[in-house]
Amino acid sequence: MPRTTTLECSGCPPLRALTFDVLGLIKVVEARDKPGEGCVPKVVDRWGDPDSSRCVLAASIDDRSSRPLLAVARSSGKIDLMNPLNGQSHAEISIGEDGRNDDDPVVGLHLFRKTRTEKSRSYTIFTCTTKGNAIIQSYEVADSIEEASSSNKWNVCSMGSISFCKVEANEEYAVVGGKGVEISVWNLEKCLRIWNAKSPPKDSLGIFSPTWFTCGTFLCKDDHRKIVAGTNNHQVRLYDISAQRRPVISFDFRETPIKAVGEDLDGHTVYVGNGSGDLASFDMRTGKLVGGFTGKCSGSIRSIVRHPNLPVVASCGLDRYLRLWDVKSRQLLSAVFLKQHLNGVLFDSNFSCEEPTQPAPDPPVQEAHGTTVVTSSDDDEVTETKKRKKVRVDENGDKKGKSRDKSGKSTRKRRGVPKE
Repeated sequence: MPRTTTLECSGCPPLRALTFDVLGLIKVVEARDKPGEGCVPKVVDRWGDPDSSRCVLAASIDDRSSRPLLAVARSSGKIDLMNPLNGQSHAEISIGEDGRNDDDPVVGLHLFRKTRTEKSRSYTIFTCTTKGNAIIQSYEVADSIEEASSSNKWNVCSMGSISFCKVEANEEYAVVGGKGVEISVWNLEKCLRIWNAKSPPKDSLGIFSPTWFTCGTFLCKDDHRKIVAGTNNHQVRLYDISAQRRPVISFDFRETPIKAVGEDLDGHTVYVGNGSGDLASFDMRTGKLVGGFTGKCSGSIRSIVRHPNLPVVASCGLDRYLRLWDVKSRQLLSAVFLKQHLNGVLFDSNFSCEEPTQPAPDPPVQEAHGTTVVTSSDDDEVTETKKRKKVRVDENGDKKGKSRDKSGKSTRKRRGVPKE
C-alpha cells in the first residue's frame, strides 16, 4: 500500500471540475460556499457506467455560457459529444473507418471553439493517434450525425509513437512529440510542419539519450513559438522555434519520468509532475525552481490544469485523488478521493455557486384550546394534536385536583391539617 499522510485542508474557492478515469466514468466535483461549512469539494454527480473498454483517453471542453459542449475520446474508438452541465449525450462519433482503434488509440483531442456559433450545430474536432494519424473533421449534429465534406487527414510522424498532442489557444498550431519522435509544430490550416526539433548533443560521458517525450504544452497563450516538454529521462526542456532547433533551457527534476506539465496564466511559469507524485513550479525564464507543492501525492501524476479565473491548480493521477492547490502559497486546499485511477481533469470556468432560492415552509398555525394544526406540503394532510391535562385519582376513585372557591383561592385539602 502507498504511504499517505494526513493534512489539514483549508478549503478552496467555489469551483466546478470534471474528472475522467480508466473505467470511463466522468465525475463532477463542486465546491459551494455554504454557511457554517465553507467550500468543501464534493462529488455531486457521476456520468456513465464502469466499463474498462470505454476508458477515457482524452477530453476537450468548450465551456461557453450558452450551449457548452464536452468532447470525450474513449478506448472503444468513439468520441462522445455531451452537455458538460448535465451529462446529456448529443452524439457519438466513430474515429476510425471501422470504429475500432485498439492498436492506435487517441492521444490528443481538441474541440474547436472558433468554428462554433450560437445558432450553428456543426462541430469541428481534431484528433491525433499514437501512430501519428491526425484528422480534422467537421460534423453536423441534427437528428443524426452527418459527416461534413470538409475533412483533412495527414500523418505527423513516419516512425515511433506519439505520446502527446496539444493545440494552442488560438487554434492555429499544434505540437506533437513521443517515443522516437522529436518535437514538431504543425500548421492546422495548411496541415504542414513548420518546425522540427533537433536532438541534444551527447553528454560529457559521450552517452546519447534516446528521444522519448512524455508530455508537452505551449508556454504562453499568445505565443506559439515557446514550447515546454517533459521527457522519460526526468528532463524538462524549453524550445524556442524562433531561436534554434535544440532546447534553449534544459534541467532535471527528481529521478522519475515527467508525466504531466501545465502552463500558468503569466506566460512564464509551468507546473511539472512526475511518476513518483512530485509536483513543483518552475520559472522558465531562468529554469529555476520556484517551489514544491506541500503534501506529496502517493501516485503518478497524469494531469495538471490551471483554473482560468481562480488562483487554483488541480492535479490528479494514479493515487485516485483530485487535489486542489493554491498557486501563490503552493499549499493543499482540498483533496477528493474518487476511487478509480484518474486520467484527466478539466475546469468549468463559467460555474456559478448561486443556487435557486426556495420559499421557506410556513410555520405551524396555533389554534385555540391547545390544538396545533400542521399542514404537509407533499400530500396536504392535516394532523391534529390535542393537549390533555394529567389527572390523578385517589384510592376512592375520586379525581385529585385543585378546587377553587369563589374568591379564586385554592381550597386543596392537606393531610394532617385540621379544619378551622
